[in-house]
Amino acid sequence: MNETMLAAVLYGKQHVQVERVPVPDVGPDDLLVRVRAALTCGTDLKVFLRGYHARMIMPPALFGHELAGDVVAVGERVKGFEIGQRIVAANSAPCLRCFYCRRGRVNLCEDLLFNNGAYAEFIKIPAPIVRLNTYVIPPHLDYRDAALAEPLACVVKGVEDSEMRAGDTVVVLGVGPIGSMFIRLAKLRGARVIAVGRRRLKLDKAMRLGADRFVATEELTNPVATVRELTGGHGADIVIEAVGKPETWNWSVEMLRRGGTVNFFGGPPSGTRVELDTNLLHYSEITCKASFHHTPSTMREALDIIASGGISARDFVDAEEPLENLSSVLFRLAEGTNTLKTAIIP
Repeated sequence: MNETMLAAVLYGKQHVQVERVPVPDVGPDDLLVRVRAALTCGTDLKVFLRGYHARMIMPPALFGHELAGDVVAVGERVKGFEIGQRIVAANSAPCLRCFYCRRGRVNLCEDLLFNNGAYAEFIKIPAPIVRLNTYVIPPHLDYRDAALAEPLACVVKGVEDSEMRAGDTVVVLGVGPIGSMFIRLAKLRGARVIAVGRRRLKLDKAMRLGADRFVATEELTNPVATVRELTGGHGADIVIEAVGKPETWNWSVEMLRRGGTVNFFGGPPSGTRVELDTNLLHYSEITCKASFHHTPSTMREALDIIASGGISARDFVDAEEPLENLSSVLFRLAEGTNTLKTAIIP
């Protein structure tokens, strides 16, 4: 194996370079994986535009976290994995010892280990992720399908946190990759789904994923009124906010029925403040939730959903580019392309 590899390095705001770096050293409990597909992600785009993520990555650093590939080296103490296996690894693992882990909130782990470096020829999977959050890819799945497991695991957690049931009317605000996955999972759960987004082209795609109705905000002065009209004046049982803006946080609450639940899934920039109507929250008994990240159990469930055909890369991965083109891909995504996800192929 070559001692160096091509990899994307994040240096700061809108500054990613693909360059030769050392192949990671593998310890006795680690795996080395040849990346076969790495997927672009809304979080990676935010990191690219802001130049960092306070919890996940600080430059200079290897970049990217949604991947699937082949095991090419196995630490001497690793059990359950061998060279040649196709695997998908999550980008984190909990410690299982801290205050939050002992209370079953492993996604809030005080020592949550994050792993970056998917936009590269090789990536090291560190020991905690090998033990808790790495999975063999079923033989009938493509690498791009398997790489969807990590973002889908976040959506699975959001659906479970929202206590979504068959027959619910669910509004999904935002029709990017995450919002589109919420639409698909809500439909698989038997919900009636209303998609709300800005661009009609993406909303047409949302309809193909299972949305029953769509609301194009660029064509309306009051999308809240339109949603309430579509729900018989009552509002939705559940609203998923997958945009991350104060305006859409407020819309989410106003689109709910009395006794409904909102999941503030979209994370606004650090320091953002939102003013909500306390009278509405109190007298309508609104339940406000927020879902962060994923857990090993939702990662396993996500891979099962993909393996069963509930989610497929053909619905979410619309383009493919070589690693060398990563920076231009990110700039295009920042300009508002209609592409949901691009597969980066090292």
